[in-house]
Amino acid sequence: MKDAKILLDNGQFDGGYYLAGYAVECALKAVIARQTRQHEFPDLKLAKKVYTHDLEELLDASGLKAAVDQEFANDPDLRNNWNIVKDWSETSRYEAGRNKDEADKLFTAITDPAHGILSCISKYW
Repeated sequence: MKDAKILLDNGQFDGGYYLAGYAVECALKAVIARQTRQHEFPDLKLAKKVYTHDLEELLDASGLKAAVDQEFANDPDLRNNWNIVKDWSETSRYEAGRNKDEADKLFTAITDPAHGILSCISKYW
């Protein structure tokens, strides 16, 4: 997120947008990885399921869906932030034309200290 912030602060909205969303992907994969013990052979269905960049699929694969849905029910701002973040895609790195507003919205939805997606996910890793 620090690197995404540097990019955004320097007008590199495409790169900042991509990198910020990628941080959420990594956070969800960290939750999933924590569920695997050292030297354990992972469940094949789960392994196939996590080879994705789709944030909604990763949330489901992480086993956090029910807990996070409960947090969304209790915190509409968190739910609104997820609605911004979930539409991020790894293909955004190939798309030019992100504007400052769009990139800033994603960054804020991820990093907001009270209602941000990373603060929500980080409770579980």
